[in-house]
Amino acid sequence: MSVRETLGMHSEPSLIIVDGPSISPLKEGRAISTAAVGPWRLVAGKLVRQKVAMAAGAIILLLYLVGLFAEFLAPSLPMTSRPQYTYAPPQGLSLFMTKPDGSSEFNFHVKGYKVEIDKVALRRTFVVDDTKVVPVGFFVKGPPYRLWGLIPTERHLIGPINRSDPMYLLGADRLGRDVFSRLIYGTRVSMSIGLVGVAMSLILGVVLGSISGFYGGWVDTIIQRIIEVVSAMPTIPLWLGLAAAIPLTWSPVNVYFVITIIVSLLGWTSLAREVRGRFLALRSEDFVTAARLDGSSETRLIFRHILPSLTSHILAVVTLAVPTMIVAETSLSFLGIGLKPPVVSWGVLLQDAQNIRTVATAPWLLIWPSLAVVIAVLSFNFFGDGLRDAADPYDN
Repeated sequence: MSVRETLGMHSEPSLIIVDGPSISPLKEGRAISTAAVGPWRLVAGKLVRQKVAMAAGAIILLLYLVGLFAEFLAPSLPMTSRPQYTYAPPQGLSLFMTKPDGSSEFNFHVKGYKVEIDKVALRRTFVVDDTKVVPVGFFVKGPPYRLWGLIPTERHLIGPINRSDPMYLLGADRLGRDVFSRLIYGTRVSMSIGLVGVAMSLILGVVLGSISGFYGGWVDTIIQRIIEVVSAMPTIPLWLGLAAAIPLTWSPVNVYFVITIIVSLLGWTSLAREVRGRFLALRSEDFVTAARLDGSSETRLIFRHILPSLTSHILAVVTLAVPTMIVAETSLSFLGIGLKPPVVSWGVLLQDAQNIRTVATAPWLLIWPSLAVVIAVLSFNFFGDGLRDAADPYDN
């Protein structure tokens, strides 16, 4: 009996039976879409699926928006002092107010203050008075300012309707300045110094790491010895020495720029070594050999062919480096060798909480700046971890 009769086919055969191992067809969906889209869409798609990283990214974006619109969001100016409210405690926002007859009505407000005498310490203290009501509104007029130094206006997002009324949502410091407003202004400086410092470290790390890994030989040896010397330097004494060299007559802008350079001097070594390792692995790949045979120059090989393949990894490393810069600036300012008043940063705010008496009297001076630093650092770490995982989109 023939094969055709066995299969019950009386026409031309449409099926060919082949002995040997079976070959499973490509699964539709992920495999086909992975091959069809570009690497950046793969990275974005994998990053979106990581909920923790996306939540951290939203917090980071919110912090930068707060820094960008600090003048508008802050109820008062950072240096506005009212000594009559020294160490005033935080006030809570309330939406409703109880009438004498027991009913409630909508009234956006905070409670006022009353003065009491501490019989133990024999000093004046402020306590929240539930009988005093300070009406609060949105887009109210307050102290005049220039948004981004260009647009003159008096509008603030939130504030007391009567600008002479006290409103300290996060309490006041030893000069009666609003901690909430100063925290918002400090967000701009502390978050921006992290970006500027990382940008400078990125340039040094990528350029020196690329040259070291691409050329090798004596060039690689010299650069690696420089990295080892910089990495071996003790951080705190070096910062102390460099910060002590800053003249006291310099303006806050110049001090800000120099502190950024100081923070960046020690932040590029780890990135340079990672870029060097990647270059050592990729410089012998087929696409690099093909580009070299096609007549590409060494500069084009580095910046057009090899570095683009490391972009996602570099972004992940840079994201994880930003919190290091923020903590470094905060530490320097807290120790009194970094930014100083009238510049407002999270580290400068923490200077007011350097003694036990202040912490015992006004713990909010320590809590709120520290909480801001912790939130920013954790957000960058979570987002950097997610970006690092998403940087290899072909890894299941």
